[in-house]
Amino acid sequence: MQIKTERLYIREATLGDASFFFELMNSPGWIKYIGDRGIKSLDDAKTYIESLNKGYTKNGFGLYLISDTSNSIGVCGLLKRDYLDYPDLGFALLPKYTGLGYIQEASAAVLKKAFKKLLLPKVLAITSKENFASQSTLEKLGFEKMKLIKNPEGEEVLLYEKLKAV
Repeated sequence: MQIKTERLYIREATLGDASFFFELMNSPGWIKYIGDRGIKSLDDAKTYIESLNKGYTKNGFGLYLISDTSNSIGVCGLLKRDYLDYPDLGFALLPKYTGLGYIQEASAAVLKKAFKKLLLPKVLAITSKENFASQSTLEKLGFEKMKLIKNPEGEEVLLYEKLKAV
């Protein structure tokens, strides 16, 4: 999948993106709000990208790389978690690109594809109770806060949902 927005290009990750994924997944915000995924080398990042590629094939969607005109800046896409009934929206940016509206722009484009191309009736999202920036972004995107749930690690997270517009 490839999506072009006014300022962004959203595409599937490739093994050539390993250094970007290494940097992003070891950034303070990723570690604090998403968690340490054990990406300690470029080979670990490549293994992670290979798992994304399997998801693209298996599910028809996944976590996509976001770039501006010249730099990889973040990720945004849909994930299929075993403990959720529907795909959920996930996103993250390198710290220097936060607060510029990039996540809203990328997420809106991904949601449009989810509802129009993938024909999903709803999309979920989860976030930590402390991640107020993500909560605000989800609410601006039209997600409704549903309830607290426990993820497989036993952490309580907020569950949001967005229904397809009729």
